[in-house]
Amino acid sequence: MTTYQKIAVLGAGAWGTALANAAARAGRDVVLWEYDRTQAETLIRDRVNTRYLPGVTLDDRVTPVADIGEVSDADAALLVVPAQFMRATASLAAGHLRRGVPAISCAKGIERGNLEFMSQILGTVMRHNPAGALSGPSFAIDVAHGLPAAVTLAADDEWVAADLARALASPALRLYHSDDVIGVEIGGAAKNVLAIGAGIAAGRGLGASAGAAFIARGFAELRRFGTALGGRPETLMGLSGLGDLVLTATSPQSRNFSYGMAIGRGETPNDKLAEGAFTAEALVALAKKHDLDMPIATAVRDVLERAISVGEAVEALLARPLTSEE
Repeated sequence: MTTYQKIAVLGAGAWGTALANAAARAGRDVVLWEYDRTQAETLIRDRVNTRYLPGVTLDDRVTPVADIGEVSDADAALLVVPAQFMRATASLAAGHLRRGVPAISCAKGIERGNLEFMSQILGTVMRHNPAGALSGPSFAIDVAHGLPAAVTLAADDEWVAADLARALASPALRLYHSDDVIGVEIGGAAKNVLAIGAGIAAGRGLGASAGAAFIARGFAELRRFGTALGGRPETLMGLSGLGDLVLTATSPQSRNFSYGMAIGRGETPNDKLAEGAFTAEALVALAKKHDLDMPIATAVRDVLERAISVGEAVEALLARPLTSEE
């Protein structure tokens, strides 16, 4: 018997809806809160997320709500909002969740300006709720339809992580647990930026060989970054690091990869939910703060900010001094 019987999911986008249904399939009662009242009322009335996850009906054990006060009796909270809105959402939730209820970030990014990871934001804003992170190679539509997936759930107290992983696990969704919160978050944040770069290469028509090289060298950057910030090697090599990078940097189903493909084809991307587009600046700034060389991430940042063209970025990366592989 798990401690966590009622789960609050804050954010009814595609991933929030998918996780709400997944938790319900695991036997949990779920309250799904949505900030946008119009969207919340649609979910309450129709029980289908036509805006973000068309065709997926909410499980009978999921209760959509517009009032954040409805989360007050939850045993655990999953915060599933874009990274740049995590602080505002945590501030709203802080006055309603009971003391000691775990608050788990399911966003993948770094806050711009403050250069903080999501668990650091939660630790500051929700001081009485232990923070954690859930991340891994998973598309919302797959999880929503009950297709097999595996992710990692991390918390400083690994007993909390293990018990909550048991509470959310189902035959189709396998959760591994860890106490390496920062390692799990680093993979999720960095891979989105690198996936945009991989998409740019694909959209530019650089070929499969370039794509493979891009992923390998991108992971080298992710690993250097993660190690410098305290992530463990096994975490970075696992689901939330290498696993998530491989998925996100190879499939047009990935928002970030598709965003990059549009840029590579000379188009203007119109997807406002590609997290890597917001995280690139923060990732490069944090790398610079730690005196880390991340040429691929930097090139992606520069292209996104239109400081250089795609052609100039490719030329600059290929012209870098030859060195040993590390």
